[in-house]
Amino acid sequence: MTIPLSRKSIIRPVRAVRRGVFILLWTLPSLVLQALLLLLPGRPKVAFARVYWALFSRLLGLRVRVIGELASGTADRPVIFVSNHSSWIDIPVVGGVLDGCFVAKGDVAGWPVIGTIARLGRSVFVTRQRGSTVRERDLMRGMLGKGDNLILFPEGTSSDGSRVLPFRSSFFSIAQGAERPLIQPVSVVYDRLDGLPMGRANRPVFAWYGDMDIASHFWRLAQCRGLRATVLLHAPLDPARFQDRKDLSHAVWRTVAEGAATLRQNRPARPLAVADAPGHDLVGDEAFA
Repeated sequence: MTIPLSRKSIIRPVRAVRRGVFILLWTLPSLVLQALLLLLPGRPKVAFARVYWALFSRLLGLRVRVIGELASGTADRPVIFVSNHSSWIDIPVVGGVLDGCFVAKGDVAGWPVIGTIARLGRSVFVTRQRGSTVRERDLMRGMLGKGDNLILFPEGTSSDGSRVLPFRSSFFSIAQGAERPLIQPVSVVYDRLDGLPMGRANRPVFAWYGDMDIASHFWRLAQCRGLRATVLLHAPLDPARFQDRKDLSHAVWRTVAEGAATLRQNRPARPLAVADAPGHDLVGDEAFA
């Protein structure tokens, strides 16, 4: 039965308000609990952060499909998860799947509520200012040395979701050193809206970039139903295989971009292995379209 247009105009805002209220009711006690867990030793604080983001996604009406296996489930070395980035929604999506701390832009620390959540999740804030580069790199290496995993978005900004921007090689400096972590490439694509395959015209429903404000974007997204994100976990790699960080960043980018392109085209996807000898002839992932 077709729902009358007037009824739809009522249902959609009510759906958004309901989701927003449920997320708020989940977030407030979670902030208190996580603040207490930070005072305790061990990994409960890491496990709860993952639970928080997973339920956040569900309350938003977003189903998350995972293809592949986490490197942290089998490795005895810390892992840097390297993902593409098209929206603020990437944070709850990958945060509910990956066992790690986010590396976020310094601006995020000042955002109301979100900054507090990020700090309680032990996020690392980077400014990318020349005078702070060494200190921030050493901070991240220190976290890896303590056994923490990191979640990195090396595009440096979010995009419209139609392609994966080239990765900035400077982000991969933390993978260099005597004790190198593993790197696991991750492709994230929003591939269902109203339960149907996504097309290019609908990508702004999920994508958050440019001068979009987060409140209006949340309001539009929360009105929708049948939302799905797919997280494709590729084969982990040892950065020691590559001569320098430029080769490493380009090889990881190609893997993430190819996986994302496959998902955007609604084709069956599988985890990919990063090639040892990456090419440097492509600028974007249009080559995989």
